[in-house]
Formats: sequence, structure tokens, C-alpha cells
Amino acid sequence: MAYTIKDVFYLSTAATIASGTANGGSAQLDLSAYIDPIARGRQKGTGLAVYKVHFSMGSSSNANPIDDAEVGTCRFGLIAGFSSGDNATGAITGTSATYSMENDNLIASGDFYGPKSMVANASTTPTMFNGNPESQYVSPSTEVPYVIVRDSVGLIYEVGDNFTSEALLSVRLSCAQISLDQATLNQLLRTQTV
Repeated sequence: MAYTIKDVFYLSTAATIASGTANGGSAQLDLSAYIDPIARGRQKGTGLAVYKVHFSMGSSSNANPIDDAEVGTCRFGLIAGFSSGDNATGAITGTSATYSMENDNLIASGDFYGPKSMVANASTTPTMFNGNPESQYVSPSTEVPYVIVRDSVGLIYEVGDNFTSEALLSVRLSCAQISLDQATLNQLLRTQTV
């Protein structure tokens, strides 16, 4: 289960955050080609070890970064076992438990604050999460990966302050297929119930 360059590959997905719309949305990533929780004979079941998760936010209409006049804020996360499909902004509503450290299905999560969302507080320096680890508050590591044994994962978000312009939230997973003994598989399947 060690992080080795020969085993690691990337998976990614993205969700468009609509302007002027509250609540949340999602993008689902199908993992069924990489996960098989059933052991067959001498062949062990397989899971997907996620070693690193990188998030990015940008303009959805071009390659530009978020505009400095953006007032939108959101909480975002990557959830194992999420199977509600792709949902436009406003179609789903998360709860505080969705993004809580008590959620066993939470792989990675963080917050985004548009530059102008913090203007009211003059003592707060505006920051965005690209390259800023302080706003990504949970993430797996190369030493302790998050092992997914469900056949889907969801990139989800919850809008705090409506966005001025449409934005693109994307995620990249550094991951590898790994073999798991039956006891470990059973434990992971129990914790990753949705």
C-alpha cells in the first residue's frame, strides 16, 4: 500500500457552480472499473487508495482565475459512496454533518472565499484555496491514504454566499488500486455505508 510512482494514476472530475444560486451541487465519478470488493478464490478484493487530493477553482467560461470582484463562498468536499449523480447548483442541500470530521465517507474537504467576500473585514487578508493548504481542512496522505471500497465518489459543494459569476470547481485524485484482505474489506464496507 506504499505510495509508488509506478502504481499511482490520476482521476478527476469537475462541477460548475452557477451564479446567483444558493444551496449545493455535485459531480459524480464512477469508480466501478477500479474497485471490486468481492474476493474470488485466491484473488483478493480490490479498493482504491487515494493518496492526494487537489482542488482548483477558476472561471467556467475561460482559462482565467476567479475575478477579484467575486463575492461567492462555498464549502466543498469529496465523498466516498456518493451516488446521487451530477446535480446543478441548488439541486442538493448538504448539512454540517456532510462536511464534518465525523463523516467516515469524507475523503477531502475545504472552503473557498471569493476575494471580495472578505472586504467587510479589513483585518482579514483575502485568500483563495489554490496553493493555500489552510483552507483545505482534511486530506489523505501518502502515508495514510483513504481507501475507497464503494463504486462511486462525489465532488460536492454547498454555496455560502451566492457567486457573482459562474465558476468551475475541479478535483484531481492521486490514487492506486490495492488488494485488501477480507477482514479489511468488511471493515471498510461497514464504515463507508451511505
